[in-house]
Amino acid sequence: AGGIPIIKVLREGLAGNRIEWVAGIINGTCNFILSAMREEGRAFAEVLKEAQAQGFAEADPSFDVDGIDAAHKLTILAAIAFGIPLQFDRVYTEGITRITPEDIRYAEELGYRIKALGIARRAKNGIELRVHPCLVPARRLLANVEGVMNAVVVKGDAVGPTLYYGPGAGAEPTASAVVADLVDVVRVMTADPENRVPHLAFQPDALSDLPILPMGEVETAYYLRLKVADQPGVLADVARILADHQISIEAVIQKEPKSGQEEVPLILLTHRVKESAMDAAVAKIERLPSVKAPLHRIRLETLE
Repeated sequence: AGGIPIIKVLREGLAGNRIEWVAGIINGTCNFILSAMREEGRAFAEVLKEAQAQGFAEADPSFDVDGIDAAHKLTILAAIAFGIPLQFDRVYTEGITRITPEDIRYAEELGYRIKALGIARRAKNGIELRVHPCLVPARRLLANVEGVMNAVVVKGDAVGPTLYYGPGAGAEPTASAVVADLVDVVRVMTADPENRVPHLAFQPDALSDLPILPMGEVETAYYLRLKVADQPGVLADVARILADHQISIEAVIQKEPKSGQEEVPLILLTHRVKESAMDAAVAKIERLPSVKAPLHRIRLETLE
């Protein structure tokens, strides 16, 4: 995570804890783009060009904006936090390219900010590994991390939540991390083999076989944005489908149409539900004649 020594924190500093979850902003490019979109109201493509001009994004930015870089980092953090094998191919990965200024504005109106997070969480029946945009309550410290800065929150059973913050992009933060790695390698090579700290905190024969949960089993709350016909009964139809799938609504934004406008945005926040239930509900909602475009959804994390 850029200049944050988060690996040493997990491997050594929190060795006396059972890690419950790790969540963080671990890609400076994505955070720079989302921060600028929020502060200036500009579209993704425009801000991406600025990030490239300033050296915060590559000529081919897909590794960053599609979440792949963050997924690589999360794979390592989860292996150290939970003692599981490296499993990059099991990380659910979703980028930020579909986030619009409208989403950011509605999130703010509801008391949230949109951040690209990597989340590794110990659940009852396995481990959640996912990278995607999230609505985060604006009061959370993580929601107020701006620009190319990174931040990681780790919750341990003894210490509770702790926050680690620092630059996530740039030549000097990267150099700092590389030099630290080189020093660590030299110290390991010169240490007594019996007393070396394993690179991933656990010896190979002590790794856990906890399964990685498929996204259909993961529970989150949701932000839903629809474009619907300006006619009576639309909200009732959508609410009925959600209720049929045991999904309750927490908040609604329904704007008055402008003069001559036949379609209006409908914004919903839901309570927590399994992704599989939301998938089924969305499929039915999108078939309603009154819904005029594919539904856009963003997961919501309270980080509690």
